[in-house]
Amino acid sequence: MSRLELLKSFVGQEFRVSPSPLMRWLNPTIISAQKGNLVFQYQVRPEWLNPIGNLHGGITAAIIDDILGATMFSLDEPSFFTTINNVIDYFSVAKPDQIIIAETFIVKLGKQFVNAECNIWNNERTRLIAKGKSNFFKTETNDGTIPQIQMDMNVNQNINNGINN
Repeated sequence: MSRLELLKSFVGQEFRVSPSPLMRWLNPTIISAQKGNLVFQYQVRPEWLNPIGNLHGGITAAIIDDILGATMFSLDEPSFFTTINNVIDYFSVAKPDQIIIAETFIVKLGKQFVNAECNIWNNERTRLIAKGKSNFFKTETNDGTIPQIQMDMNVNQNINNGINN
């Protein structure tokens, strides 16, 4: 199963077998998955709040970085992309138990670099909460080979540990 096929197989479900421990903690529901374009849904939890009761900017940044990483995963390339910068604009707040939607898209897919963006909306998509822009670098080892992500091993381990139940 390809990485994109794995994402598609979880449409409408929580993505509990992600190779990213952070994503498993964030616990998104996959709304749609296409090559280079993902839509995930999150429920704002109490531990995600800042001292005045709004979604913490650091959690917003983590969601943006993590779903953009999953967007790189959806490209089905035998490489790992590392984030080299993140620029986030915050426009509105999200409250506890609110559903938020994160949607990504690729702006430019180059040989070594990828530029991608993520918009975080309220559930009705009438209010933009934040917008993130990131650049990613395709990593290679010193011997010129591209490291393989151990997706199958991680997915099987998570399923065996009961995370998919």
